[in-house]
Amino acid sequence: YDTRIIGFIDKNKRKVKKRLSGVVVLGTDDDMPRIVKKYNIDTAYIAIKNITQQDLREMIERCRQMNLRTKIVSFELQNNVGERASVRNVNINDLLGRGELYLNNEEIGGYLTGKTIMVTGAGGSIGSELVRQIMQFTPKRLVLLDIYENNMYDLQQEINIERRRGHDQNVTDVICLIGSVRDKKRVDEIMKKYHPNVVFHAAAHKHVPLMENSPLEAIKNNIFGTYNVANCADEFGVERFVLISTDKAVNPTNIMGASKRVCEMIIQAKNKVSKTDYVAVRFGNVLGSNGSVIPLFKKQIAEGGPVTVTHKDITRFFMTIPEAVGLILQAITYAEGGEIFVLDMGKPVKIYDLA
Repeated sequence: YDTRIIGFIDKNKRKVKKRLSGVVVLGTDDDMPRIVKKYNIDTAYIAIKNITQQDLREMIERCRQMNLRTKIVSFELQNNVGERASVRNVNINDLLGRGELYLNNEEIGGYLTGKTIMVTGAGGSIGSELVRQIMQFTPKRLVLLDIYENNMYDLQQEINIERRRGHDQNVTDVICLIGSVRDKKRVDEIMKKYHPNVVFHAAAHKHVPLMENSPLEAIKNNIFGTYNVANCADEFGVERFVLISTDKAVNPTNIMGASKRVCEMIIQAKNKVSKTDYVAVRFGNVLGSNGSVIPLFKKQIAEGGPVTVTHKDITRFFMTIPEAVGLILQAITYAEGGEIFVLDMGKPVKIYDLA
């Protein structure tokens, strides 16, 4: 639709009635309801550079109460020479993300920069975000493995597009491979050829109800797949092996959780007899991941509703994918081998409020 900028709003009262590129500052935040009504505004662009997560949430909520379509203007440094602004829709991270994670990038870079990193399940929601964040630390090579070619193709195209646009000046050699962690021979040949320094093992079956109906598949993929990759890591001198695990492995009540608990036991046992440091990182519900309720809600909303919630008072701990992955990368810097790291999932969120 056509966009016509009516005016600006700013917290600073001294800017009111001043102009920028011919467009007037109509008032402060407190004047918003009056301005929206007077000029029949239907869309708000939130273009505040260093806004906190809490302030962003409050601003989105104010816009929602005024029935405004809301867009976020993001700013990013491009090629270290200037800023590039882009407009996007409000997403789940804006509503429930906990904001800036203060990670020790220097420590993380010490493990990743200039190294060969392998990610299994690289096309999945967690795997692909691992790839995005690892690339920021300029590894020498990224070896990506996934059984599902469509996901791998999408990730490969995303990386290529970023490079063509010039947003990614990274010199990392990215190798995209199709293969199954169940296939020991395939994992052997990959590790023999590329000799990764660090392996992030994210490949797994994660859907609880599906695994209840196909328990042997959970065992084959999760348990034997982990066993294969963990053994290969030992055989080919990997420095650090990171298992992506789940809080459903705690006193498991389902096949998926039980299979992941066995995976944890495998890497802890392996850690005792290998020079490789084996660690697991365990977390709960990840917003927007392939196993979460978010894609279902989005689909229901896209279809015009209704959005189905089992019970108004059910609460869950949630974490966004970028948060979870950032903490996985931080966890490896603390690891000495044999640990299971448990991520702080923050405050519980009502599923009803989330919907």
